[in-house]
Amino acid sequence: MRHHIVVRTGLRPRSKFAQLAVLGAVAGLAVAACSSGSSTSSSSAGASTSASTSASTSASSASSGKTVQVALILKDFTNPYFISMENSAKADAAKLNVQLTVSAGTTDGDTTTQISAIDNAIADGDQGIIITPNGPAVNAALTEAKSHNIYVIALDTVPTPPSIVNLTYATNNYAAGQLIGQYTAKALNGKPADIAMLDLFNNQVVSVDIDRDHGFLNGMGISVGNAGLNGDEPKSGTYKGGLGGTGSYKISCQEATQGAVPGGQSAMEDCLSKDPNINVVYAINEPAAEGAAAAIKAAGKKGIIVAAIDGGCADIPFLQDGEMTVTAGQFPGKMAALGVSAIDTLVKTGKAPTATTGLGFFNTGTELYTDSPIAGVPSSNTTKEASLCWQA
Repeated sequence: MRHHIVVRTGLRPRSKFAQLAVLGAVAGLAVAACSSGSSTSSSSAGASTSASTSASTSASSASSGKTVQVALILKDFTNPYFISMENSAKADAAKLNVQLTVSAGTTDGDTTTQISAIDNAIADGDQGIIITPNGPAVNAALTEAKSHNIYVIALDTVPTPPSIVNLTYATNNYAAGQLIGQYTAKALNGKPADIAMLDLFNNQVVSVDIDRDHGFLNGMGISVGNAGLNGDEPKSGTYKGGLGGTGSYKISCQEATQGAVPGGQSAMEDCLSKDPNINVVYAINEPAAEGAAAAIKAAGKKGIIVAAIDGGCADIPFLQDGEMTVTAGQFPGKMAALGVSAIDTLVKTGKAPTATTGLGFFNTGTELYTDSPIAGVPSSNTTKEASLCWQA
């Protein structure tokens, strides 16, 4: 699907980490990100300096003229979200003359392949790892990478604990959820809300899933129930939006989508079979929303608010024709490019990147996009989105 300049063959498995991967996946509490899956591959662009966990090591590598080697390890190679990260990271690496190797899990949630990619980075003497973790099972491998003076950056989702990596570049996922929740409450204008919640997983707990779900509920003015779990909120009551809009609500269904179009479609079909009067859909991301829109269209339903998070270019036609109503746009390309630049700067100057003040990560921002604007809710239309979607 993509053309890679250099291909690194065969990921070398490490049995100790493979065993930890299974244990970590069962015990894990938060980490992951957006969506789907494909095959493992790698690529390279440019060549120059290096990166590590300390300024002294970085400066030493730079002064010795050692080529910088950075590993970008994604969730998968099929979701456009991660493809945009790959493209931006490659462009920045080429500009900075940094050698970049790109790998990915075979599916969203594939920690074993990601662990093998981390193992390769250690064995090959990479100075930096930039990763969208597929789950907490990769934590032990990342800890070992740091012990080898490899500077580790997470993208998209803050790991648990955050100290597993040196820094995370991410959207404030809770705030993104709040934006679409506030919009939805105001758009309902006092009408009862009959809500379908289309989440990411139902077999593991990951922070992006909880943050977006709970942010949406908070924006709607609905209690989340248990701060550490999805689905524990009161199933009916009164919503009171943060930017206006008050009325009764009920949550008719809560389904997992795997963050993919087929999952979104089947989940929405199940929801409509349970309650054909649903008028609000929260979707974890745009692929899930796309699938939900297909199910809604097939059922001949109209006037349903479909709210999602991502801000990808592919969602623009869906927003324009009303199949999706609103989305909170992220900047994954920016996350990846900043990661490459941060490691390059660390190597050249010894200056490490820092988190956004008041947060445990660097906030790369979010923006609300819709072609159905609501007075009192700041948003941009799809024309502006087309100039911003997922760029660095």
